Amino acid sequence: MVTYFHDAYHQIKYFDMDGNPLGEIVLPTLGTATPISGGQNDKRYYFSFASFLYPDTIFCFDFEPETLAPFPDDQGIDFDIEPYVTHQVFYTSKDGTQVPLFLTHKKDLDLNGDNPTILYGYGGFNLAQTPFFKVWNLTWLEMGGVFALANLRGGSEYGEEWHQAGMLARKQTVFDDLHAAGEWLIANRYTRTERLAIEGRSNGGLLTAACMLQRPDLYGAVLSHVPVIDMLRYHKFTLGHFWTPEYGNAEENPEHFKFLYAYSPLHNVKSGMLYPPVIVTTADTDDRVVPSHAKKFIATLQAEAAPYHPYLLRVETRAGHGLGKPISKLIEERTDVWAFLVKVFGMEL
Repeated sequence: MVTYFHDAYHQIKYFDMDGNPLGEIVLPTLGTATPISGGQNDKRYYFSFASFLYPDTIFCFDFEPETLAPFPDDQGIDFDIEPYVTHQVFYTSKDGTQVPLFLTHKKDLDLNGDNPTILYGYGGFNLAQTPFFKVWNLTWLEMGGVFALANLRGGSEYGEEWHQAGMLARKQTVFDDLHAAGEWLIANRYTRTERLAIEGRSNGGLLTAACMLQRPDLYGAVLSHVPVIDMLRYHKFTLGHFWTPEYGNAEENPEHFKFLYAYSPLHNVKSGMLYPPVIVTTADTDDRVVPSHAKKFIATLQAEAAPYHPYLLRVETRAGHGLGKPISKLIEERTDVWAFLVKVFGMEL
């Protein structure tokens, strides 16, 4: 059994002991597959599969006959995925590079340029963004929304070269990739600026903050979660010093100062500029990305930017960077985020 990483999603193929191909497991859709078990003499192979419409589900592949089915005790969730579809396209970034983009939406989506759309990205630390499941995204789809995931440079989707193309002095490449994804969604009539939101967490929070400042004309709303914001001093707090190989160190290297200052969200808010409505979420005991990043960013926006759009900060108490957060807190936070987006986009529910 061999799992292949292909254009940011997984394929599973199987071979005999001489390397001759025997077949391929047809997965439910484009997604993320994780091997669980399979002995040399077993007649069944178990693996976990997840995608934008599929929660982590255990599947069993039976070699005799060749059939695939969910493991009997894994019934998933009570949600009809039939009306929805996930597919992948490629768009051209600023420098001509082809970048993958996953799209999930209703099958009968009308490409009228008016669909509320979330464009999600990360682009850093050699982390590939494969299809993932979040139950709250099902709510977004039920409301008629489109969910798009861009496989920006900085991740590991195409190896170390893809990673290095989006780090240190080349970080602007990641922002250019997200801008190009937004432009593609608009050009292909999935949405329009007024109904296009960008979303990211942690390094992705930095991504969304930097992009909203660079292209306030392109985005209609910004969802920035636990973001890294002060790129000149991030290394001075908690785990920040571990990130200098990825971002650089403005304090020790003058060349690093130049490119970090050029995109650092805290230092690029322009006085009197009208930026998209933004909600920044953080937690008071986040010991990975300290909440001062989020607080300083919103304080700067409220003090300097044109005051006609909401620049909001949501601080969760007794919580951290996100992992291990109780379900009750997850529900409360996402409820506030959806309420913000529904209000900004003028969505009728």
